[in-house]
Amino acid sequence: MPMLVWQLVFFLAPLLFLIALSFWSVRNFRMEPDFNPDNWSRMLGRSVFWGAYFRTFALSAAAALLTSALAFPASYAIAFKLSESARRWAVFLMVIPFFTSYLVRVYSWQIFLSDNGIINAALGHVGLGPYPLLNSTFGVMVGYLTLCLPLVILLQLFSLVFVDRTLIEAAHNLRCGRLATVFRVVVPSARVGLTIAALFAFILTFGDFVSPLYLGGGDPPTLSILITDTTKSGQQWPRAAVVALVMIATLLAVAFAAVRFAYKERGR
Repeated sequence: MPMLVWQLVFFLAPLLFLIALSFWSVRNFRMEPDFNPDNWSRMLGRSVFWGAYFRTFALSAAAALLTSALAFPASYAIAFKLSESARRWAVFLMVIPFFTSYLVRVYSWQIFLSDNGIINAALGHVGLGPYPLLNSTFGVMVGYLTLCLPLVILLQLFSLVFVDRTLIEAAHNLRCGRLATVFRVVVPSARVGLTIAALFAFILTFGDFVSPLYLGGGDPPTLSILITDTTKSGQQWPRAAVVALVMIATLLAVAFAAVRFAYKERGR
């Protein structure tokens, strides 16, 4: 019952209000309750919307894959190579980045990635650069990794810790190599946790506003930036609601697909 009440109050009710808001009209910079489908046709009929949509989806999918690939060696080493006490310290170190604001961490990356920043200055000493690292897709990915990498490592770790060690020993007894054991035994056994970790990375980056704006330059826009631009142009909150609803629908579809993939064999 508490979970049901929570979902009704903090998810379903705001979602229904957002749906109703998407049909309202704006006259003289004031919103008026209405049932006008013009907001949907205007937003879904604009090429800038679909450009932002596919750009956001591609960036988030790439960030989820990249974050998962970079996190797995760390989470694997913590789960299988460290002692119990060392593992607790590693978990503590993964939590420390969340003690500071994500916005502050992104601002600090500007010092490193700018044309006159620390990275280009270091490359200049060996005759390389400067490279356009800031206001680029690379900068956005750095911000996404800053946001998601510690969390993905933790989620992968909690799944890898519960992998049955006897399965690994059996694979070694059957002359399965170390790398083959990882991909044939460990990864399938921890598939649920690995999938959920990648899903969290996708969700967090899909709606992120900070990295695309402050590290990517905001042009071309992502969906989150498009929402702010839409609200600034004549207080068009109903049209911004259309963008938000499309984002919610996409995230729900991806989440259901990921969960179905993660539990596919268990459901049979």
